[in-house]
Amino acid sequence: MHQTRTSSDPRTILSDPLLNKGTAFTEAERDYLGLHGLLPSHVATMAGQIDRRIAVLRAFSTSFEKYAFLRDLQDTNETLFYALLAQHRSELLPLVYTPTVGEACVRFSEIYSRPRGLFLSYPLKGRLSQILADLPFDDVEVICATDGERILGLGDQGAGGMGIPIGKLSLYTDCAGIDPARTLPVMIDTGTDNEALRENPLYVGWRNKRVRGAEYDSFIEEFVEAVRERWPHAMLQWEDFAGPNAVALLHRYRDRLPSFNDDIQGTAATALAAILSAERLAGIDLAQHKLLLFGAGAAGCGIASLLVDELEKRGLSRDKARGCIYAVDRDGLIIEGANVAIPGQALIARPEAEAGGWLASGSAPGLIETIERVHPAVLIGTSGQFGAFGEPVVRAMTKHHDRPIILPLSNPVTRSEASAEDIEAWSDGRAIIGTGSPSQGATGAVTQVNNVYIFPGIGLGALVSGVTRITDAMFIEAAKALASLKPEGSGDALFPPSEQLADVADCVALAVCRVAERDLGAIPPLDGWEKAIARRRWVPAYRNSLCSPNIERTHNAIS
Repeated sequence: MHQTRTSSDPRTILSDPLLNKGTAFTEAERDYLGLHGLLPSHVATMAGQIDRRIAVLRAFSTSFEKYAFLRDLQDTNETLFYALLAQHRSELLPLVYTPTVGEACVRFSEIYSRPRGLFLSYPLKGRLSQILADLPFDDVEVICATDGERILGLGDQGAGGMGIPIGKLSLYTDCAGIDPARTLPVMIDTGTDNEALRENPLYVGWRNKRVRGAEYDSFIEEFVEAVRERWPHAMLQWEDFAGPNAVALLHRYRDRLPSFNDDIQGTAATALAAILSAERLAGIDLAQHKLLLFGAGAAGCGIASLLVDELEKRGLSRDKARGCIYAVDRDGLIIEGANVAIPGQALIARPEAEAGGWLASGSAPGLIETIERVHPAVLIGTSGQFGAFGEPVVRAMTKHHDRPIILPLSNPVTRSEASAEDIEAWSDGRAIIGTGSPSQGATGAVTQVNNVYIFPGIGLGALVSGVTRITDAMFIEAAKALASLKPEGSGDALFPPSEQLADVADCVALAVCRVAERDLGAIPPLDGWEKAIARRRWVPAYRNSLCSPNIERTHNAIS
């Protein structure tokens, strides 16, 4: 005897990525939902669907084709997408996010087919609050927003930058177990200064030069207020804004809603964790050595700020902590009164009294000259300058340190300062290496120093603890928690393998909750933070569609 059919339109069910099971709908569900005739006869298991999808994926020849396939799967059957990602994380992570997401942003308009998230373009100014109020997204907890101006190291990608929030939020779900129905990617489309995009007939964004100054600030303000009104407890992650805007927006809004900038704070915490882990491998004390940053933009300055805080905690005065750090940017070594370009550089600018003599030639020393003068134990690249760490640079790093720590962190691969394979060869296998993108060709253990090790746990911890502010102390403790997870017997690996990212997110979230309790008065649940974190975890498993008289979701899908 057949059950009474639900009133929901079966085509609507199949087109909803958070309800659709594809061929995994059972016979009883097909009866109940009126799906007979709309699906092939075969009733599949999720395991069988995963096997089929991974086989198709591996048949594609390019990473971009694989990315497009995975995005289509995410937009048609989100549960299966996350189950596939969880089972094959090490293989799929470079496709879902870096390095492939860079090409995906460049070619976003080519493959755009289905709506996901929000595109808030400048012509909608004055209407954002009403637009957000009218959308059926009641349960949003995590928002990732970009304006697309500085996508990885690729520059202005306009509306194509939406690939970044989509990818980041996929990792929130995969690693931290955030229900995908509670995540929202946002593209704040204020135009693009990429002329090729504006003239491209396929481009899906607003075809105007970027809005700047007071008009830009006013539009961002309207967006933030609309978010606070619609989702007063949601966390907002700022992503891939150009340096000056990134810094300004972080400082302007971090006390008004729980928010952080991943390029500044997430990158800094991940780099700090890598340095702390490498410090143990090299058998050194950072407080007794010099650290050199190549690239002193928002990311580099964020790393420097956390390093100074960490060195102060080890007993150094602030001046001595600052004295351990050198930074080289496009105009050479950053020196007070000479070439400080942005406020964040003032923290790490060398005093004129110390470095004034270096300007005798009329310009500040560059990268290799600074290495020769300073003998840093750690070299960190956030410049986006491909090949900047050439053989002379690497060999200079090995002259005074048996185990130099070299971290070319820029993404994607086409912007990386050096490959792990080259660093390994030029250092005669002595360097401890961490790269921003997955390494290729190196024979030793090389860690991908990617923000995915930090930001999912930061968000999870913020949600579980219920904080209204995400503090710098949370990032420092998150970095220490990550650095403590280096497995025994893993050689020069700095972090656990990507298969353990869910455990990493839980560990980072616990560190965040403890800081929230210590510094902000957050009250732990009676059964403790660990149990609260575990309860939050969404698992990619099909739900029984027969459990409700209607096929209404218990939450709203963001799709």
